[in-house]
Amino acid sequence: MKTSDFYFDLPEELIAQDPLPDRSSSRLMVLDKKSGAVSHRIFRDIKEYLRPGDCLVINDTKVIPARLLGTKKDTGAHIEILLLKRHTDDVWETLVKPGR
Repeated sequence: MKTSDFYFDLPEELIAQDPLPDRSSSRLMVLDKKSGAVSHRIFRDIKEYLRPGDCLVINDTKVIPARLLGTKKDTGAHIEILLLKRHTDDVWETLVKPGR
């Protein structure tokens, strides 16, 4: 599996800026593994898809607003850097797009 498999364009207007007052009203995308069909539901419907023995992992990490956009001098290519976690004053864990 390549990290590039997870790159996709997401229109700015589809990126939530604030959480919903009722978190269970969040959008839920459902993929049928057998048919490949995609349907759109709301998160409170997730109980319809969970079976005994399933493991549901909750990600409650906070996101810092630290997205840096730039252009490479030599090629003019656009670059995006997302700062994830500060390790020391000058060292950060990042995601870089495009990146290898």
